[in-house]
Amino acid sequence: MRTRTLFAFIWMAAIVLPGMLATLTQPAQASEKVYVIRVEGLIDNGLNMYIDRGISAAEGDEDAVGVILHMDTFGGLVDAADKIRKRLLAANLPVATFIDANAASAGALISFATDNIFMAPGGSIGAATVVDGGGEKADEKIQSYMRGLMRSTAEAKGYDPRIAEAMVDERIEIEGIIDEGVLLTLSASEALELGVSTATVRSLREVTAEMGWEQAELFNVEELWQESVIRFFANPILQSLLLLMMLGGLYFELQSPGVGFAGGIALLGALLFFLPLYIMGLAQSWEILIVIIGVGLIIVEIFVLPGFGVAGIAGVILLIFGLFASLVGNVGFNFPRMEDMRTELWTITITLLLTIAFVASTLRYVMKTPLFGRLVLTKATDRASGYTSYDDRSELLGQEGVALTSLRLSGTVRIGDHRVDVISDGDYIDKGDRIRVVAVHSGQVYVTRLKEY
Repeated sequence: MRTRTLFAFIWMAAIVLPGMLATLTQPAQASEKVYVIRVEGLIDNGLNMYIDRGISAAEGDEDAVGVILHMDTFGGLVDAADKIRKRLLAANLPVATFIDANAASAGALISFATDNIFMAPGGSIGAATVVDGGGEKADEKIQSYMRGLMRSTAEAKGYDPRIAEAMVDERIEIEGIIDEGVLLTLSASEALELGVSTATVRSLREVTAEMGWEQAELFNVEELWQESVIRFFANPILQSLLLLMMLGGLYFELQSPGVGFAGGIALLGALLFFLPLYIMGLAQSWEILIVIIGVGLIIVEIFVLPGFGVAGIAGVILLIFGLFASLVGNVGFNFPRMEDMRTELWTITITLLLTIAFVASTLRYVMKTPLFGRLVLTKATDRASGYTSYDDRSELLGQEGVALTSLRLSGTVRIGDHRVDVISDGDYIDKGDRIRVVAVHSGQVYVTRLKEY
């Protein structure tokens, strides 16, 4: 009995013990995650959607311990950066920024909205002054607004607000750091020395080590293809080109009525312009409806009420307002402050100027080419050019014939070898009665019954 018990014990130990030892010696699988969101290229509303999705996914993941923004950008739209800034300040997970190369302008604002900033050797942060659509420095009102954003954001995350302000305003002088008249931009070593950067690192793994996330798995938040397409078409430069397609195509389509090449270009431009804005929540249904009504009023002015009057003016105003409202992140008729809408104002203004220049140059040069003449009706179709909307039947005047049908005001007669649709001059004419053509107006033939003697 003892021998059997000893044998069973040895057999179980030989089987179970190796498995237990393997379990004890095998490293534990990391369950923690760090979400990595790339902030690259132009900062726009499409990037805002992507970052918001990434942070929301991290907040909804029980294994997530933090978020890293992997940044390399020269800036972009201030309104989009402000939305990203607000989302970062409201995040319930620690967020760090890894500046792999550049965090200029709006990128600096986003960086200051995170808990820690890490920079790679050779990286830079700063130069956050606001420029207008022409590349010139924006007015003082807008600069003051940007200074306020930088200052309040830096204060919220424990950075030096004076350093943040000096990145916007070259008039700010900080002894030992920056002289007046120079816009502040910091290298990796300077940012570390001034406490803007937590550490100088070379990789995301070094960032996680500095943050105490050594065991965490890096989870890359990939940009969806829908977001990539939206970012592409939401680019302000491309938006101007799409508006040019829409307005220019509409103009030439109205010059040659009918759904043709120009109308197709206008429709394509409208779809590519409104669709990404609608998906991002900028273009609302009522704004698109206003644009449609505006175009309708312009058509009424041209074809129903000739002359440039109330309908035409109202149509142009509604068209421009609808396009502008579609670009702005308004809620109903509550619009942002004027300084927050400068990009949209520049987009509309530049587009209108380009449209005028395009139409003028097209009328002067392009319309004279044979290829354009095949696509758009460029020749006059008036009476002076030999065109009419009806057949000239004046040769029938005074001729006689026979009624082929009863003419209860209108019917058919035979004049010579031809069947002709005619209208009686007022008398009832029976089938078989003799008739004479007494008048021809606008291609319509009028007849009277010949009396028999």
